[in-house]
Amino acid sequence: MSLWLAALALQAGSVVDAERAFAAAAQREGQWTAFRRYAAPDAILFAPGPVNAQALLKSLSDPPAAVRWQPTESHVSCDGRFAVNTGVTQWPDGRVGYFTTVWRREGDGTWRWIVDHGDFLPSPRPGDRLITFKASCDGKPAPLPGAANAVGADDGGASTDGTIAWRWSVRADGGRTLSVSAWDGRTMRPVIEDRVEAPAR
Repeated sequence: MSLWLAALALQAGSVVDAERAFAAAAQREGQWTAFRRYAAPDAILFAPGPVNAQALLKSLSDPPAAVRWQPTESHVSCDGRFAVNTGVTQWPDGRVGYFTTVWRREGDGTWRWIVDHGDFLPSPRPGDRLITFKASCDGKPAPLPGAANAVGADDGGASTDGTIAWRWSVRADGGRTLSVSAWDGRTMRPVIEDRVEAPAR
């Protein structure tokens, strides 16, 4: 793919388009190559605590076969500048799981992911349909000073209009939770709650 076509893929119209382009790039170009290209400079992965994704990914070689994933649920901020997708994953070794990814639309219209995490599951979640939601624009909460994407063990961020927020908490044993809430016109309503068990020792 030329650099021009790659840029067009990054500027897909919706965050679901961007997610699907990201997943397709992982199959075509390599798993970690795609992760690096679609990540924002301040993007975060968990290893098991939060770390800068670009710093972590720069030394990783692509595996022979990439994970596959499909979005099944998408939550978009009122202003359309932030979104959170969650969905299903299929790994080359036969394992299945889920992912949750926070996306930010940059000034040039490019979607970049800023938080990504997931886990394995004993059985697959339903993955044959996509549900999309948009946060309410009624009685919006006061705008926040920005989407602080810090790397503390208990941290998170929010859309600049305050209608989508995410927070993670990493325990001392490496287990973590990631929660997402969306403004419904009255309050911030929980929409995603992921729990990851501590890594086996």
